[in-house]
Amino acid sequence: MSVQTKTAFILGTWFGSGKAPVASGTFGSFAALPFAWGIMKIGGWPYLLTAAVIIYFVGVWCAGIIMRETGIEDPGLVVIDEVVGQWLSLLTTPLDPIGYLIAFFFFRFFDILKPWPACWADSKLHSATGVMLDDVFAGLYALLCATLIMNYFMPENGWLSLIG
Repeated sequence: MSVQTKTAFILGTWFGSGKAPVASGTFGSFAALPFAWGIMKIGGWPYLLTAAVIIYFVGVWCAGIIMRETGIEDPGLVVIDEVVGQWLSLLTTPLDPIGYLIAFFFFRFFDILKPWPACWADSKLHSATGVMLDDVFAGLYALLCATLIMNYFMPENGWLSLIG
């Protein structure tokens, strides 16, 4: 296996989280959270958005290689798409564990439900772009819902401020 292929598998499975025997998308989404937290801590939402855009293009590259190597149209072990979608869902979420769980829930919900145009990307784009794009749409739906919840129901200093 070439270095390029190994790199695509490492990043495409998001450091192995996509190799989970069940619910690989959930594991990939969960594995995205600490990276998002660190990026948000360093530079806030502009850094996270920039990272999501970069990882989107890296993901198209990885998914293309993994699809070619496995012969599978949308391999379940590719979870870098979940990373991008999860990061998009977190753009307005403050550094608060409960807030992150809310965004995580919404992203998983929309990634599984696949409302339009996510279902269109998933069913019509039989390419690495399609693998990535349906999660982008799910992430944007989750961003909208998480933002509404955060703005209307979340305490100003985060949920942990209520108990501390």
